[in-house]
Amino acid sequence: MSVTSLRSASRASAPKVTTQSIFEKKQRHEPITCLTAYDYASARLVDEAGVDMVLVGDSLAMVILGYENTLPVTMQEMLHHTAAVRRGTERALVIADMPYASYHVSKRDALRNATRFVKEAGAEAVKIEGGAKRVPLIARLIDAEMPVMGHIGLTPQSLHVMGGYKVQGKTLAAVEQLMKDAVALDRAGVFSIVLEGIPREVAAMITAEVEAPTIGIGAGPECDGQVLVFHDIMGLTFAPPAKFVRQYADLGAAIGQAIAAFKADVETRQYPSDAESYHLPKETKTALDTLLARRHVR
Repeated sequence: MSVTSLRSASRASAPKVTTQSIFEKKQRHEPITCLTAYDYASARLVDEAGVDMVLVGDSLAMVILGYENTLPVTMQEMLHHTAAVRRGTERALVIADMPYASYHVSKRDALRNATRFVKEAGAEAVKIEGGAKRVPLIARLIDAEMPVMGHIGLTPQSLHVMGGYKVQGKTLAAVEQLMKDAVALDRAGVFSIVLEGIPREVAAMITAEVEAPTIGIGAGPECDGQVLVFHDIMGLTFAPPAKFVRQYADLGAAIGQAIAAFKADVETRQYPSDAESYHLPKETKTALDTLLARRHVR
């Protein structure tokens, strides 16, 4: 059996990850894993590796669509990519990141947009950024039977308010606000909370205080789980990585080498070879040769 077949068989036999099983992992003190994915192929690879949660992050604005930040990505683009990820995922919990302006205007718009992720794209939960001020919205979404992942600390959709991608929670007042936000989200019923770009000591305090599992990204090892961007760990980005990113492969270099090799083979006529070409059936070739010979005689 091939490695791919083994991975597929293992995925098929593994129990489906749910928001409840994520909560139970925290209770058992088992680390929770999460990675972003943006298409069928990346989702399938993440799922077959046994990662607990797949986040269709609005970071696709940058790593897939080439925008400078996450703000321009649209609902339609997020729905499109979430649906592709869902088709590649069997075991992991699929979470859709609600893009900027999809939940900021009104609770009615937010509910409509969130339900689209579930009904049209197959998401099993949604993620929204912000602390205590999001509690009324979270309550409305949960009332509509929709699991919600919270997100506090460095929230990329607040880029302009924060003055850039800066570590949050560095003063006592900021730490107190983060604690209040985390507790508010926890009491509102989120199934997990992303803690991004905050000191590890603060993340440890929040993790010990709330019942919801905490998922860190640049928040230290004391969180209940960790999430990173697929393209970051694979070396597929074109900018220096953040301090917290650990690169596990250099696929960018490998892909570049493969493309260069293809180009060279085509230019030197080494590709395609005879073995990589199709041939006429023997009887058809014989008939064709005879026909061409007759035409040549004429």
